[in-house]
Amino acid sequence: MKIGVIGTGQFARNFISLWRLHPAVEEVYVTDLVAERAAQHVERYDLAGSFPDLESMLASDVDSVAVITQRWSHGELALKALEAGKNVYSAVPMAISAEEIAAIVAKVEQTGLIYMMGETSYYNPAVIWARQRIAAGDFGRVFYSEGDYVHDMDNGFSAAYRFSGGENWKSTASYPPMLYPTHAVGGVLGALPTHATTVSCIGIPDNGTDGIFDKGISLWGNDFSNMTALFELADGGAMRTNEFRRVGYWRGHESRFRFYGTEQVFEQSGDAATLSVKTEGEDYAKGDTLDLSDLFHTGGADLPEGFGDVDPALMQSFGSGTAKVQDRTRLPREFDGAHNGHEGSHHYLADDFVRAVTTRTQPPVNAWRAARFTLPGVVAFESARQGGARLPIPDHGDGPADPGWD
Repeated sequence: MKIGVIGTGQFARNFISLWRLHPAVEEVYVTDLVAERAAQHVERYDLAGSFPDLESMLASDVDSVAVITQRWSHGELALKALEAGKNVYSAVPMAISAEEIAAIVAKVEQTGLIYMMGETSYYNPAVIWARQRIAAGDFGRVFYSEGDYVHDMDNGFSAAYRFSGGENWKSTASYPPMLYPTHAVGGVLGALPTHATTVSCIGIPDNGTDGIFDKGISLWGNDFSNMTALFELADGGAMRTNEFRRVGYWRGHESRFRFYGTEQVFEQSGDAATLSVKTEGEDYAKGDTLDLSDLFHTGGADLPEGFGDVDPALMQSFGSGTAKVQDRTRLPREFDGAHNGHEGSHHYLADDFVRAVTTRTQPPVNAWRAARFTLPGVVAFESARQGGARLPIPDHGDGPADPGWD
């Protein structure tokens, strides 16, 4: 396959370098609004070349494109690529409106093209572990779950917006937290076989002094820096999600998950996890601290060569390792020793897109599942703007069966 990467900012190089290693990828091309940046990537990673603009890339013979641009642009670019007959890998989120999400799902249904959203939480070791245990019935009925994405603006986010936003960077740094919901929602719904049906969300207006979350300059008229949402699930359970951008939290896992079942409870914090199991007799509930080497990627390392301008806070757990629960036998051997990130998920993200395109099989986080990971946040933001009103969440169905690659 031939991949054209749209956007060569700080994050794209993670996947450009991995696709360059993949034995099923023949050529990798790039395009960027900053031509010099694209040229630097071509030279650094020995790519096949660059295109001067998006239109010329979509008119070329690349069969697939990766949209790794500003988060509010993904939906529009993915639709353009699908309309041009290209398979699409999209960074998160899928889109920022229900209309764009519906259009992407409809286009994939119409064309049969591959669409994959690169949600790291689906491959998070804790989520893989919970998905396996829940499927086996160990938890009994999971009636309540939590997924948090806790990332302070001063922990890399403001710097990233400055890097890409120019003089008016604050207008986009005010991006509503619930429009970036997939790291939190995707971890819960990546483990539970259900979806969200309604939501009530509370937005907390910002009181910072840096002028970022200011309705007067925000592209979205947004002044919420922290948001909390309670979702009703189709199976009768509930899910709570926190999206925090002003928070004094600097340790361990920025995406954390908790699952409460009738037989077992799993609780993850920043740097630990516990499992409580209902037992008979005096020890009604036995609690155990879980072995982090089984559940979590702990092989953090210095940034690889060529990543010197990237804030480590944006990549979380750099290094080449994976956790024991992540199956490396399914990955190409060329990835051994290659840089990884986001709890060891990058190798799986890069390989799953290639595997999907070359086998014509919809990946685990396909358009339908991506919609279920993204729409809850889109509707939650609207709920917050309506003072916490409980609103229905559209659903586009189950989509194809999960290929079970993880």
